[in-house]
Amino acid sequence: MVSQPHGALWLIPALPLATAAINLFWGRRLGRWAGWLASASVIASFAVSLAVVSQLVAKPAEDRLFLQHLFDWISVGRFVVGTDLRLDSVSATMILVITGIGALIHVYAIGYMAGDPRYGRFFSYMNLFVFFMLMLVLGANYLVLYLGWEGVGLCSYLLIGFWSDVPANAEAAKKAFITTRIGDTSSTCSIGSRSGGSSWGRISGWTA
Repeated sequence: MVSQPHGALWLIPALPLATAAINLFWGRRLGRWAGWLASASVIASFAVSLAVVSQLVAKPAEDRLFLQHLFDWISVGRFVVGTDLRLDSVSATMILVITGIGALIHVYAIGYMAGDPRYGRFFSYMNLFVFFMLMLVLGANYLVLYLGWEGVGLCSYLLIGFWSDVPANAEAAKKAFITTRIGDTSSTCSIGSRSGGSSWGRISGWTA
């Protein structure tokens, strides 16, 4: 398989991340616009995903692989792990599901969350959830994938326990957190045991 660089992959997770930050700090001032801004970013991410996936499927089957190096995350001697994104046939399907279904959920939540005093913060968490799911499926190495996995667990905890003043919600969030930690421990041991830890730098044979 011949990998090819693609300069637009970073936009797919970056759009919801940007509006997550905006809503986290200025969501209260934005009011109801916070929901529309959050939804627009996921819709825009879906549009970019469609454009990139259409370019991917236009390639011959054996060349359907896009990579993008953002920056070196860890560089110690010969051990280098980059913050890199990878798009293949599987991850292409996943980003369309995440951004497409995610956009519909965001739009629905605009009305569902209307009047909530922490309206902007809720949409910040939702955008952050989309960002981490995208990093999980686009990560070109196991360290980026693990970042996405941890982030998804964090956002699950934040969203499940969003109305933490209700005891049942707080208890459910606590159970989700504990369950995720168990899964995290297993994942860390599994990844770290592969080739003495060197597998942090590659997925499917591609070395960061």
